[in-house]
Amino acid sequence: MAGLARDRVTWLVYSYLAVYGYFQYGFGPTVPLLGADMDVSRAVAGLHGTALAVGAVLAGMILPAVVRRLGRGAALRFGLGGLAIGLTGYLAGQSVWMTLAGTLVAGTFGSLVVSTHSAVLSHHHGSSGPAAINEANALAAGFGLIAPAVIGVTAAVGLGWRAGLLLAAIAAAVVLTLTARTAVPVGPPVRRPRDVGGRMPAAFGPALAVLVLCIGTEFSLTFWASDLLRERAGASAAVATGSIAVLVLGMTVGRVAGGRLALVYPAETLLGASLIVAMLGFAAFWLSTALWLSVLGLLVLGLGISVQFPLSIARVLAASGGHPDRATARASIGAGVAIGTAPFLLGLMADQIGTQRAFLLVPVLLAAAAAFLRLGRTT
Repeated sequence: MAGLARDRVTWLVYSYLAVYGYFQYGFGPTVPLLGADMDVSRAVAGLHGTALAVGAVLAGMILPAVVRRLGRGAALRFGLGGLAIGLTGYLAGQSVWMTLAGTLVAGTFGSLVVSTHSAVLSHHHGSSGPAAINEANALAAGFGLIAPAVIGVTAAVGLGWRAGLLLAAIAAAVVLTLTARTAVPVGPPVRRPRDVGGRMPAAFGPALAVLVLCIGTEFSLTFWASDLLRERAGASAAVATGSIAVLVLGMTVGRVAGGRLALVYPAETLLGASLIVAMLGFAAFWLSTALWLSVLGLLVLGLGISVQFPLSIARVLAASGGHPDRATARASIGAGVAIGTAPFLLGLMADQIGTQRAFLLVPVLLAAAAAFLRLGRTT
């Protein structure tokens, strides 16, 4: 890619985010399977999304102090190691309380990786930072593409879905070992605690709102799309879980293309186009009772939402007025609100009014994101 030089630091960040991507896109489809194993309602199963969210909020609260005291490189490694430990707890849990605790740990430490990677790449690559962030998330989506398929296969052949998700913890240990000697640049000075809570520029609020709404959309889909495929298109649990790989395939392709487009077109233009594509994909996914058409809708949905997170986080950093750590901390808290609210609300609505009607939450989130994107252009 012209204008983007990838070195050891770049690949370190990419590899950490790739492990997180496998966890993220593998974790969501396992939530309905866990609920079925433990014979709990969708709303109770959806509390695992809330636990991830609380973890993201905690990560946002501690991030400035962690980065200031440990440095960004140590924060990345600390986060990936904690993610592996929390995920192991989730997989080994014998009760909902145990699996929720594991999810909380995984969400907290995993969010340190997600929050720190954007600041590192933005500083390290300068004007090519948005393209690097987009490419890192493309790689994460690529590994995430593997996760639902692997989990679907391990469930189908009798190994169980947990075996497929366990690969994320193993990969984390391998990556930590291989990158132990790679130093991450210090980057711009990290503000003291008294400076972290200061006022942000006017454009920051709308930019953060777009990020939060896009994250809510993505997690709602990765958590519950397989449930709608089973209910509306008659797919088996293994097939429905594996079909989420198609959603992530669309995200992978979209982010690879988006990384190139981000070097040419403004983030606002690409985000606006992505919201339209996502709406079209949702219409096909939501209306169809044929499995092939529903899966095709998921592919288009993936293309639509693919660039929303990386471009939104790049816009948040750009609107921070030179305070990247303050911005990423608030973004992590906002992400926690989105992850905790949207999937849980969709699951609760599904228990009350059915999964298909509950999924109307998705276009509402997309429309709200479009409104804040427009507001940000005039701020």
